[in-house]
Amino acid sequence: MDSRHGNSIMSVVMLPWLAHGHISPFFELAKKLSERNFHIFFCSTPVILNSVKPKLPERYNHCIEFVELHLPHDVFPELAPHYHTTNGLPPHLMPTLKKALQMASPYFSNILKTLNPDFLIYDFVVPWALSLGLDQNIPTIQFFIFSAVSVSFLFHRLFKGPSVRFPFPAIYLRDYEISKFNSMMPPASSNDNRKDDRVPPLQSPITTGRSCDLILLKTFREIEGKYVDYLYELMDSKILLLGPLLHDPTKDQEDKDEETDHIIKWLNKRETSSVVYISFGSEYFLSKEEIEEIAHGLELSKVSFIWVVRFPMEEKITRAEEVLLKGFVERVGERGMIVEGWASQTKILQNSSVGGFLSHCGWSSVLESMKFGVPIIAMPMHLDQPYNARLVEELGVGVEVKKTGRGGGLQREEVAKVIKDVMENNIGEVVRRKAMELRDNIGKREDREIEGLVDELVQLRIRTGKESIN
Repeated sequence: MDSRHGNSIMSVVMLPWLAHGHISPFFELAKKLSERNFHIFFCSTPVILNSVKPKLPERYNHCIEFVELHLPHDVFPELAPHYHTTNGLPPHLMPTLKKALQMASPYFSNILKTLNPDFLIYDFVVPWALSLGLDQNIPTIQFFIFSAVSVSFLFHRLFKGPSVRFPFPAIYLRDYEISKFNSMMPPASSNDNRKDDRVPPLQSPITTGRSCDLILLKTFREIEGKYVDYLYELMDSKILLLGPLLHDPTKDQEDKDEETDHIIKWLNKRETSSVVYISFGSEYFLSKEEIEEIAHGLELSKVSFIWVVRFPMEEKITRAEEVLLKGFVERVGERGMIVEGWASQTKILQNSSVGGFLSHCGWSSVLESMKFGVPIIAMPMHLDQPYNARLVEELGVGVEVKKTGRGGGLQREEVAKVIKDVMENNIGEVVRRKAMELRDNIGKREDREIEGLVDELVQLRIRTGKESIN
């Protein structure tokens, strides 16, 4: 308990979008708030909660409570309960999942009425939660799990229009990225004909004259201060920064698994900063062509590597060798390791032999790389990743692999060049030094940002006169 706030316990309902990249930051925020006299009701679908529950250390059992949100099953029979998550969801069912979640809003409204929390923290991807909270006089807080640079770029386009240039020239889109960006914008009419439906279109937290009480961003001022300030200008809302909100397996005494132990033993035999780690997150899957170009690039670079390869569940591919270059594994031999499925990214990045991270630049991956002082070899694919990659270069903590092929395709020579630049050449020394500087800043910021949020929530509860639970 935090004695500064007396014996009263403040209650929070959390509603994240149904993707691992969204669930994880919400889960980390839930743990940090529960350590500071908050009772958390973590609301999601049963399939997601079943994957999260085993990861909750026992010390949180009394203060984090899981609440099941059931999606309508009779309207979308093709959306079986195990598909009530983006993890392993066939791409053609993504629009259906979005609609099903929105149709579950009456059930969520009943959850709010039953629990009567002090606060509702909801994902920007589920904007309909705002009106439900406001209708019940519950202070509503919107959580952006993306970077400030990506959110400010998107809202600049939303509020200023495409003809007004973004005021920070370091952040831009290449020609092949523009169509993917346009798919994120709200449709011009009620007929939503977007082809890319991996996430709902961008929506403003200020709709029809109604706004949330607070906006949260998963970042810190040292790396994104000017973008946070610009976002404040665009939205004129109270914005709080939460720091990186990264999982710490050491603190949670995460159980060891044989695969991770095998990886760490392999890494421990390598020289300091000699290995490049390659991973594209839990929900982006490389095409066969992309895998081939990366494999060729790794061969050309002659750098040691560990590559985590994942495939969509519906493809039922059991071995990475089926899509890798013929003889690739034999040719690289002990210089490389292929890991299929899952690996503990945090444990790999904090190993001293890892000197570079070839990443899609998902925001959590970027922050993890910064936290452990590992230079980034940026290879953005979609959504917010291009903005994050440009930010990485602007901060000097990484180098982007330029897609010079037809239609924005990867080229093996460029992949090899950037890997060698970061891992072996003078560019890498400069990038590594800057990454280590940021690492020190992140370590000082984590707890300070959460304390600021706690203070703000206490004041918000006083202003709104909400009753707390005992």
